[in-house]
Amino acid sequence: MKLSKLLENVKLLQSITENIDITGIAYDSRKVVKGYLFVCIKGYETDGHLYIENAIANGAAAILVQDEIAQLSVPCLRAEDTRKALAQIAANFYDHPEKKLKPVAVTGTNGKTTVTTLIKSILDFAGKKVGLIGTNANMIGNTVLPTERTTPESLDLFELFAHMVDEGMEYVVMEVSSHSLFLNRVYGIPFAVAAFTNLTQDHLDFHGNMENYFLAKQILFTMCDTAIINIDDDYGQRLAKENQCPTITYSVDAESDLKATNCRISPRGVIFSLTTQESELSVRLGIPGKFSVYNCLAAFSVCLALGIDAQKIIDALLVAKGVPGRAENVYTGTDYTVLIDYAHTPDGLENIIRTVKDFAQGRVVTLFGCGGDRDPVKRPIMGKIAGELSDFCIITSDNPRTEEPMNIIRQIEAGMKETSCSYTVIEKRRDAIRFALTEAQPGDCIILAGKGHETYQIIGKEKRHFDEREVIREILAELSEKA
Repeated sequence: MKLSKLLENVKLLQSITENIDITGIAYDSRKVVKGYLFVCIKGYETDGHLYIENAIANGAAAILVQDEIAQLSVPCLRAEDTRKALAQIAANFYDHPEKKLKPVAVTGTNGKTTVTTLIKSILDFAGKKVGLIGTNANMIGNTVLPTERTTPESLDLFELFAHMVDEGMEYVVMEVSSHSLFLNRVYGIPFAVAAFTNLTQDHLDFHGNMENYFLAKQILFTMCDTAIINIDDDYGQRLAKENQCPTITYSVDAESDLKATNCRISPRGVIFSLTTQESELSVRLGIPGKFSVYNCLAAFSVCLALGIDAQKIIDALLVAKGVPGRAENVYTGTDYTVLIDYAHTPDGLENIIRTVKDFAQGRVVTLFGCGGDRDPVKRPIMGKIAGELSDFCIITSDNPRTEEPMNIIRQIEAGMKETSCSYTVIEKRRDAIRFALTEAQPGDCIILAGKGHETYQIIGKEKRHFDEREVIREILAELSEKA
């Protein structure tokens, strides 16, 4: 593709002097081959401008920069914002696949993965061809692709869109993180529908405060045709008031366009009445917890906005499956229950513990930690929440990353000490799980919180295999041999 074609609608600070052929694009100099355009992106750990010579050595035909730099041996262009430029360039390079799909976005602190999965399930049930992009996996129809982050970098995202178009997808349903909005990873995507689930404390290491976190989320609702908003959430109420596009609200408590009443929650799932402006419907979803009512409402509202028949949505929800790592019941063959849940925020932890308390016949035992190199403010808050709601707690490691694990644990413990809950500290997560299973009593419900779908643990900068399902099976087999 000619460089001029590639740069259509990109805000440049200088005109093109050489209209050369470009064979590909990269923002990582290690992925540059002969004929590529290398786009310099400013990151939080490094800066692409530092790797210009590497890119040229690997065969870059041109360089796009944001900073002023010295003259180079290949054509060099300068943009106002190389992150926005990368998104526009990617859209041009892949022939605007975002215009050949109906993009659907879900944002919020909690619930994104479940809501997007439910939306895909409903659309699949309705006979649509659907791609999915999110935390657990990327999917093209039923084909599962690996994923490294909730929302890919724009270049990778548009490439994925192009594959979806090639495979005949009609919709793409995606989780959109606050990071991706702030960093313009989804810049230029015309979302048909965007949903807001909630906003609770998380990612303050990145955003600094809740106001900045909210403002990042709010960007999405300047990019969509229809907004779906949970107005039981304080930030959702604010978003609905400030939002400029057509909006559908949902709630359990407040007055809204779609409202859940007569909610019945059991270990087998939720049943509720859904009141709309036209009718009252009975909805059933086989995933337990009050949060499942909200997730169900969000998915229902999105699909209704997309034109899916209400009865078709209800029928789809009847057969919808849970999401791995979200209130996932692990078979143990014992007289106690073990649940794996991704809860890694104060709100998420409170939700899963309250859900379990609704049906637990014995003690609620909560095993959890907090991730290293992430928001430290939430650690004592989560310790206090777990202590106030659980019968017994085990504080352990999550993904300590480059932090000292015991420093993280001590910060969690500070909040735990404000409660009267009995607890123990076991740094190594495998040992902590062994303790929980060994000490379990009949009727207990053990919550392993924080890891969820993850099959690894990050210690230092090393990602080590760690699948809690496997760990549980291995420990139970060892205990059985000793019995």
